[in-house]
Amino acid sequence: MQIFGRFDTSFDDEFLVEHYIYINEDDEQITTKDLELKLKKKRKHVAGTIFLFNPFMSPVGYNTKTTLRDQGYEFKGQFDELNFDDMSNLLYQATKKEYKGKLLEIKYLFNLNMKDPEDTIVIDKFAVDIDLYNSDQLTLFAKEMNYQDVNNIRLSGKFVFMGVGHKYDPQHVGLRHYARDIALKAQELAKEVVFIHDRNHDADECIEKSYFLHPLAAGKAKDTRAYAFKGSFMSNPPIIKRID
Repeated sequence: MQIFGRFDTSFDDEFLVEHYIYINEDDEQITTKDLELKLKKKRKHVAGTIFLFNPFMSPVGYNTKTTLRDQGYEFKGQFDELNFDDMSNLLYQATKKEYKGKLLEIKYLFNLNMKDPEDTIVIDKFAVDIDLYNSDQLTLFAKEMNYQDVNNIRLSGKFVFMGVGHKYDPQHVGLRHYARDIALKAQELAKEVVFIHDRNHDADECIEKSYFLHPLAAGKAKDTRAYAFKGSFMSNPPIIKRID
C-alpha cells in the first residue's frame, strides 16, 4: 500500500486537504504522477471513500513531532507520499485482498492536521465553526481547507465508510448533525453507507444518531474494533458490521 496526501496551510494551521491510499498490485509501485493520472479517471480507479475524524500525518522525510513548517516543508500544493501510521496499517490489513489496484479516498470531518483535537479546546472551535459555516460570517479555521461542504460534496466510488467516531460532548449537537448530514448526502448520491457499530444501536438507527465507531480503539475494544473493520472490507463494496 502507498499513501498520498496534499497539504495546505493558513496562518499557523496546517491541513491535509486531500488523502488517498493505493492498494498496490504485487511488486507494483506508483509515483505521484501516476496517482494524478488515475485521479483524472476517478470512476475507474477510486473504489470508495473512508471518512475519519481528522488526520495526523506527515510526508516521507518529515515527522509529526513538530509542525511541517518548522521542519522546512514547502507547501507547494502538490501530492506527497506519506508515512504510515496505526490507521494506515489497519487500512492495509483490511483492504489488501479485495482492493488491489484500486484507490481509496480518505476524507475527514476536519482536515486540521493535529493529534487528538477532540481532547482540546479545538473541538469547541470546530463546533462554533459548524454553526457559522452556512452563514456569511468568517469561520475560525479556513472554511475551504478544514470542512466538508456537505451540500456540494463530491464522492467517488460505490461506498462511503463512516469511521468518524461517536463520542461527542452533549453540547456539540452541531458536530453530530454534521456527521449525520454527510452520511445522508452520501445516500442521496446513491452511495452505500457502511460502518461498524455495537449493540447500543441497531444499524438503521446509527445514521440518524451519528453513531459510527472509529476503527481504532484502546483497551479491550482494540481487537474487536479492528476485527470488525477488517470484516467489513472482506467484500467490495464493504458491508455494515456489528460488534457482538
